[in-house]
Amino acid sequence: MSELTVEERQAMTRQVMSMLESWNLSAGDMIRLLQLPDSVKARNISRFREEEAFPADTTVDRRVAYLLRIEEALHTYFPRNPEMRHLWVKRGNKQFGRRAPVAVMVEDGESGLISVLSHLDCTFAWDLTGSKSEYSMAQ
Repeated sequence: MSELTVEERQAMTRQVMSMLESWNLSAGDMIRLLQLPDSVKARNISRFREEEAFPADTTVDRRVAYLLRIEEALHTYFPRNPEMRHLWVKRGNKQFGRRAPVAVMVEDGESGLISVLSHLDCTFAWDLTGSKSEYSMAQ
């Protein structure tokens, strides 16, 4: 994501912030989920809503990429019902031991993001297991 312009990074930041706010995450949970640097305090999280982009950090960028793919997968699952996208994330899910996917992401960190994304996007899970490369070699 380092090849993005400042304007593109700001637009991406606003998109992610809007998604996280629609999930009713607290500022502390947003910081934890994105693993923002210690210099970012909960009281300052609002600056990312409008004018400032997330810090250019490989960990933050990777987590933002996961979140954007999760949002894309939710649009595929619920193309005509944005409310269901928000409900699915907040509702307990058998796949995650009755925990809500948003709780899995916040509490389990990067592995939680990967678990939720793998559940929603089978192509991500397929790539993650190495099946893609094994399939390519068999051809």
